[in-house]
Amino acid sequence: MGLLLLAVGFGQSWSLCILIINMCLISSIMTLGINIQWGYAGIFNVGIMGFTALGGLTAVLISHYSVPEAVAAGGKNMLISFLVLISAIILIYFIKNNLQKKIFKYVIITAILIIGFYIINLFYKPAVLAIEEIDTAHTGFLGGLGLPITLSWIVGGFVAAGVAFIIGKITLGLRSDYLAIATLGISEIIIVLLKQEDWLSRGVRNVTGLDRPVPYEIDLQESEWFVNLIEKFNFIKLSNIVDKLEYQKQLSELVIKGSSIYVKLCYTGLFVIVLLIIFFLCERALNSPWGRMMRAIRDNEVSAKAMGKNVIKRHLQVFVLGSAVVGIAGAMLTTLNGQFTPGSYVPLRYTFLIWVMVIIGGSGNNLGSVLGGFIVWFIWIEAAPVAKYIIEFATFGIGETSNIKIHLLNSIPYFRYFVMGLLMLLILRYMPKGILPEKKINN
Repeated sequence: MGLLLLAVGFGQSWSLCILIINMCLISSIMTLGINIQWGYAGIFNVGIMGFTALGGLTAVLISHYSVPEAVAAGGKNMLISFLVLISAIILIYFIKNNLQKKIFKYVIITAILIIGFYIINLFYKPAVLAIEEIDTAHTGFLGGLGLPITLSWIVGGFVAAGVAFIIGKITLGLRSDYLAIATLGISEIIIVLLKQEDWLSRGVRNVTGLDRPVPYEIDLQESEWFVNLIEKFNFIKLSNIVDKLEYQKQLSELVIKGSSIYVKLCYTGLFVIVLLIIFFLCERALNSPWGRMMRAIRDNEVSAKAMGKNVIKRHLQVFVLGSAVVGIAGAMLTTLNGQFTPGSYVPLRYTFLIWVMVIIGGSGNNLGSVLGGFIVWFIWIEAAPVAKYIIEFATFGIGETSNIKIHLLNSIPYFRYFVMGLLMLLILRYMPKGILPEKKINN
């Protein structure tokens, strides 16, 4: 893997190489979250996309500056509608657990739902209209708290965990195939809400210009210490230039390229720290009595129940933990992109690919999941450039106007799907447990 990344650095560009590494690191954190659910407990969660988006939304709500005009226009009504919602939930929970007669219980709960819905709409709809009318070209939403965006990585995990707890209470009693359908459906609902609720996330207009935990390129380019660093680093290359104007021109180009690489390396350092922390905790959990219990439940639920284990409770626990890790990765991804785009969350990228990473790397093995994240994302990015090179080499003697060559070149974007499918077939045929299969521990 290291040699492949070095080949990209020397053959294409170091900026692209480091960008691939950063995306591999974030993808590896996602795979660790899914490995907790599937590799530890056998929970088939196909709602990865939703939890990733929740982490991204948290980055917006934590780091984006508040919009005072929007808060003044609809903040009060929005707060009232939220309090009414919470009150209705608490009241329903209290009645559900304390009222004995089922007929009265369901009648009262239905009445609370209808009355609560009516009261919420009295405040919610006017608030939404008022908020979304405030400078729609730039804001049109409440904004955030204006706090450091790295804080959203932690909060994003808690937000995803909280939503996972609610989803888990509803769905974890289902059989695995029904659970997959339910989690996929719920994740789609989350994405639709983020696209439609402009007051919360600006919807399809996206949120740009988010805070970043690393320096800005323009600041580095204007810093004397950074210019001196680049000059010293490229001393041999610049020493051959005699003309001062050409020297300054070359130095400026190197500073611009260097600033981009430096910023990406700063992200790499932060992501590596987060990955190592989560990996360490996952390894400790996997090799602990709790981890052995989870694997016992995964392998034979009937025997685990016979031994007095509360399977649904443990499934809920591991579902929440895995979703929290995915939420952290989602907040990190939005931080790296510098923007939140609800329309970009699609099942192919944020569900299917993550599952491919876990399967290819080796479910039940944390290191295998990390390796799978690196391999799959690398192939996903590099499949198109490599396919273009192969096609151009194979059709070297064919004219540029040839229908065959034009068709092949136009098909380059689809080669990544072909390569990914072929890779999965080969792995499942010759390494059905993944490249690094789960280690069996004999007690």
